[in-house]
Amino acid sequence: MWRNILNKIRSLKPAQMIVVYYFIAIALSFFLLRLPGVHQDGKAINLIDSLFTAVSAVSVTGLTAINVSETYTTFGIIVLMFILQLGGIGIMSLGTFFWLIVGKRIGLRERQLIMTDHNQYNLSGVVKLIIEIIKILLLIEAIGALVLAIYFTQFYDTWGEAVLHGVFASISATTNGGFDITGESLIPYANDYFVQVIIIILIILGAIGFPVLIELKGFLSNKSGVFRFSLFTKLTTITFGIILLLGTILIFLMEINHRFQGMDWHEAFFYSFFHSTSTRSGGMVTLDVSTFSEPTQLVMSMMMFIGASPSSVGGGIRTTTFAIAVLFLINFARGREQIQVFNREIHLIDVYRSYAVIILAMILTMASIMTMMILEPRHSMIEVIFEVTSAFGTAGMSLGITSELSTASKFILMFLMFIGRVGLISFLFMIGGNNKKAKYHYPKERVIIG
Repeated sequence: MWRNILNKIRSLKPAQMIVVYYFIAIALSFFLLRLPGVHQDGKAINLIDSLFTAVSAVSVTGLTAINVSETYTTFGIIVLMFILQLGGIGIMSLGTFFWLIVGKRIGLRERQLIMTDHNQYNLSGVVKLIIEIIKILLLIEAIGALVLAIYFTQFYDTWGEAVLHGVFASISATTNGGFDITGESLIPYANDYFVQVIIIILIILGAIGFPVLIELKGFLSNKSGVFRFSLFTKLTTITFGIILLLGTILIFLMEINHRFQGMDWHEAFFYSFFHSTSTRSGGMVTLDVSTFSEPTQLVMSMMMFIGASPSSVGGGIRTTTFAIAVLFLINFARGREQIQVFNREIHLIDVYRSYAVIILAMILTMASIMTMMILEPRHSMIEVIFEVTSAFGTAGMSLGITSELSTASKFILMFLMFIGRVGLISFLFMIGGNNKKAKYHYPKERVIIG
């Protein structure tokens, strides 16, 4: 029986196998979070909430129906950090790393899986890519953990506590996990700009995309004086920066006479900048976001819907998808059939993919919102919209309703978190057929549009 199951798994398409591997990762995480010694004495967690936490951790989202600091022991927190690493680095990345350690040859099938998991177009160099990703991510986390641990010694009685909080905060921020062990996210450091700046840097490095970091490393180590950044790096970095800046300005302007009233300008700016950064997929907060006005919450929902960059730890439709859609509209309005940017022309298939992702994302989120509105009549529409976009964008922010949701609504959010982590392209390939080129074409005919 097991041999038949393994043969069926091996016969799956790469996108389908990636989904299976993530299901296995969730099952493993669920098992680990049910181990003896994970929960504090007297803390009984039901199966649904354990599964919800497992999905949230593997998808590095941060939504949870429980208080992590009041629920898990130190051992449980270490287990949670391991799951965040599993989700942040990626199933195939970690799998490849262990294959290399034990000396296993990375075959064509494994390279196809890596390519699918990281949205790559070429098989060549994927193993090197994985090695670079792991090295860069671990280095960022280690530096962040060291800086935060040393700084946290002034807040905690022992070095052990400072190190635990520093390491957890670094991993949670870099993987954009959004979990916390303070019980209040980063609200205890609401006026501590040093901690906020470190967390902002870690969130950005995790969300901007691994290819960008690898190219940046190549640029910094380049001695020839000649270096050309790829179109992907240019497009995703500029889009990421514009969304980050625009979000900061909008939050600042909409809350200056509301939540930020009476604050100094630099306080209001840091709150705006931090929460704009966190909507990329970070999920951490320095203020209770339920105290923001509804327009601000709606803007944050839109930013979480866009999410982070491709081949990063974040979810959402991704920054390049949004950028290509906007560029297509601009070029179409100018009467151009091609998208030209940075002296390059974007492939038509990438335009098709972008709009396919956006349309599917809108269908999924709208269907989830309408269903949850029926299931959760006591919660307002903006609360449901915020929760749904937070799950889909794997951001993890909440207006405080997660623990009050019904089991059915939690399953909806788990599905969205899962799709947000796996990626809509992989999801489309999973439910679709194999790529086939048409052997013939029918006569073309124009259709009236608009």
